[in-house]
Amino acid sequence: MRRSTKLFTLALAAMTFGLVGCKDGATNTAATVETSAPPATVDDHAEHAHPSEGPHHGGLIELGNEEYHAELVHDEDTGSVTIYVLNAAATEQIPIESTEITINVKHDGKPEQFKLAASPDANDPQGKSSRFVSTDAELGEHLDEEGADPKLVLTINGKSFRGTIAHDHDHEGHDHE
Repeated sequence: MRRSTKLFTLALAAMTFGLVGCKDGATNTAATVETSAPPATVDDHAEHAHPSEGPHHGGLIELGNEEYHAELVHDEDTGSVTIYVLNAAATEQIPIESTEITINVKHDGKPEQFKLAASPDANDPQGKSSRFVSTDAELGEHLDEEGADPKLVLTINGKSFRGTIAHDHDHEGHDHE
């Protein structure tokens, strides 16, 4: 009796998995997976559905695995650098509980660190800021230097994030030769 119960259970499990697995046809499903996968291209990043620039027309910095973004706005007239902390879609500012954030750069092969002070927007709740500003013109100069390898370092909800800053000026598609 025990043996027939085990066989019955095994047969029932096999039929259940067979029906679930063959719902759309195993051959058809495998073909769909192979043919529907997009080719690996530079445009794969487009599937994340975020804009190519931030809401303030600054460059985007990826934080984590697209968990958040930051936007860098460099005002060349004043020399100020502003960082906005943004949501995963890079469309809305996210206030965080930090009084400052950091940008690390290399200058003449030596590391330098710049602090950007919290400068809360009008919509930021008390004790939080989504905007951080540095008026140190030296930071803006270093962002443009070859080999500066600037990195943004900040903490959001107790988790440390580090993002690479790819700072370039809007030269309307002109090549730098």
